[in-house]
Amino acid sequence: MKRVFGKVISYLIPLVLGLGLLHWVFNEIDLEKTFLDFKNANYFLVGAAGILALLSHIFRAARWTLMLKPMGYKPSVYHATLAVLIGYLTNLIFPRAGEVARAVSLQKSEKVPFDKAFGAVIAERVTDVLMLLVLVMVNLVLEHERILHLFHELMPDLSGSWLMPVLILVFCLLAFLFFRFRDRLFRLPLIHRFRSFFEGLKEGFMSVLNLEKPGLFVLQSFVIWLLYYISSMLLCYSLDIGTSLSPLAVLTILVMGSIGMAMPTMGGIGSYHLLVGKIVVLYGLTNQDGVSLATFLHTINGILFVIIFGVVALVLSTLKEE
Repeated sequence: MKRVFGKVISYLIPLVLGLGLLHWVFNEIDLEKTFLDFKNANYFLVGAAGILALLSHIFRAARWTLMLKPMGYKPSVYHATLAVLIGYLTNLIFPRAGEVARAVSLQKSEKVPFDKAFGAVIAERVTDVLMLLVLVMVNLVLEHERILHLFHELMPDLSGSWLMPVLILVFCLLAFLFFRFRDRLFRLPLIHRFRSFFEGLKEGFMSVLNLEKPGLFVLQSFVIWLLYYISSMLLCYSLDIGTSLSPLAVLTILVMGSIGMAMPTMGGIGSYHLLVGKIVVLYGLTNQDGVSLATFLHTINGILFVIIFGVVALVLSTLKEE
């Protein structure tokens, strides 16, 4: 009963947080104007963006298979792509469960052990975080005034608040308890059961260091983010309100959108709209147009493409099993 309650809470918190942010973002927004922007979009460009998005998933799958080769597994790019698409679809419904779904799917289709596949996924995520950090640094150098203005607007002032001392106190208390009782913690049966599992994760993570073709791995990582960027640009330019945005503005949208998608909300709902909707205002768009653009980008790229690709991948995966 407690486990079920915990799972329900872990599911509800991202949902409630996302809906709360969404309500805040859409305050005083004309929904009819937003729907009109959707209606008048250039769906030829949307279709082209969808093709590029699918290509980015294929490159991601190819990079994943490259990471599994040092461990002795050679899954096909086709099955890895299906697993990637299923993972994204799962993430849309159950936040942070997509990585598990990817590993399970590849285990069923290619008999790759779950811990190895999942470890490689975690290593892949670390690589993406590093790539995103590089983009953030580049973006900060080129657009530091706009980005700092955004975070000054969104972040609360903690200098005179009681929250910061409390957070420091809680951190110190947890650190003390861990070091005081770490020997007992390490002797728990539960810890021993997880050791073999984490050894598999470690092997998957370390596979990055043992790649046969590290140059290809770097190239694939670059191409993935390049496709993200071009796809985002096409979606922006498919709306009349987005045609005035510069390539640098699109880069900022990609960075802020990626951060929004990484936040603990269901499928980036609310957090994506907040960050992207606010940042494009600093490029001359109105708040109405900023929220409309953010909603369009998230709906098409973060929901519609994910659902279409994910459902097709599920069907193809099911047909293979039968």
